[in-house]
Amino acid sequence: MARKLAGRVVIATHNPGKLKEMRELLSPHGVEAVAASELGLAEPEETGSSFAENARIKAVAAARAAKLPAFADDSGLVVEALGGAPGIHSARWAGPDRNFGRAMRVIGEKLKGQGATDPARRRAAFVAALCLAWPDGHMEEFEGRVDGTIADAPRGSEGFGYDPIFLPDGFTRTFGEMSAEEKHGLPPRGQGLSHRARAFRKLAVACLA
Repeated sequence: MARKLAGRVVIATHNPGKLKEMRELLSPHGVEAVAASELGLAEPEETGSSFAENARIKAVAAARAAKLPAFADDSGLVVEALGGAPGIHSARWAGPDRNFGRAMRVIGEKLKGQGATDPARRRAAFVAALCLAWPDGHMEEFEGRVDGTIADAPRGSEGFGYDPIFLPDGFTRTFGEMSAEEKHGLPPRGQGLSHRARAFRKLAVACLA
């Protein structure tokens, strides 16, 4: 039986885009969300070899420091032709200045260098691992994935990160061309399309009223 979450939870991220999405996902459930940055919590070094391990590191560190349940996400873009890169290093590809425009150009150049011009050779997925940790060490973990292709060029200014180059299967618009509600709104408002929304739906069924 999964442990239920109620009251206050720390969102263990310093990424404004992720923080906004997580708050929007949690708000219908009557859970008060406070950001790790608002509590002055340091960002732990992400030394894991998978999305799940890095989410666990962040959630556990925040839960222990704040003495509250903590909710962390680790996610990224996995490009098949690049051997799964950028993967867990998705944020690092953008550099300390978080220049995802540059990171997207690098992906485009690498794919072009491999002659990956048709959609079949530009397959990719967004993956999100969520970890909900309590100060006593209890954890609940979930994962979500959405498959798609890398667009020929960035399109749209919505979302954040690599959204403008990711074209989810079954759609003609990139994540960067979709509104927040389209991308991660949960039923009945949206389809729960994004990787983070898909992982969150599993968490909500298990841990939220």
